[in-house]
Amino acid sequence: MSDTPTFALWHKLAAKPGGKQLFSAAMCLRVPYFRTVLPSVRELRPGHCEVTAPKWWGVYNHIHTFHAIAACNLAEIAMGMLAEATVPATHRWLPKGMNVQYVAKAETGLRAIASLPALPEFGDEGAEIDVPVTISDSRGKPVVTGTITIWVTPKRR
Repeated sequence: MSDTPTFALWHKLAAKPGGKQLFSAAMCLRVPYFRTVLPSVRELRPGHCEVTAPKWWGVYNHIHTFHAIAACNLAEIAMGMLAEATVPATHRWLPKGMNVQYVAKAETGLRAIASLPALPEFGDEGAEIDVPVTISDSRGKPVVTGTITIWVTPKRR
């Protein structure tokens, strides 16, 4: 399986001092909306991604907690980076749907973990893959849970 350019950049930067921050900044340059939550990719491997975001005034809702849609943005970042590390460069992926539950107030910075129970096979046919995401507060308490469905197909040659 060949790495996507995104996952190759992670391999190049992650172990270097400041490399994870540089990777996260580069990710936000490629997908500018992501920067609204000030994300930091902490861990990335096939089938798994962990991303954190601080609680700051740019993500506040009317009661000064982490806005639900900002948390959904963090979930999409975790799913997208997982997809970049999991889906081979011979295929492409697109988000197809998101189902989330807001299970508690998000009163701190957040940690999103997207993790697949098993790595899928990628063949010549399109496939839907459900990516579970859990977003927890700084104490480890889940505040948002959900599933993001992606559609994976071979790239046109």
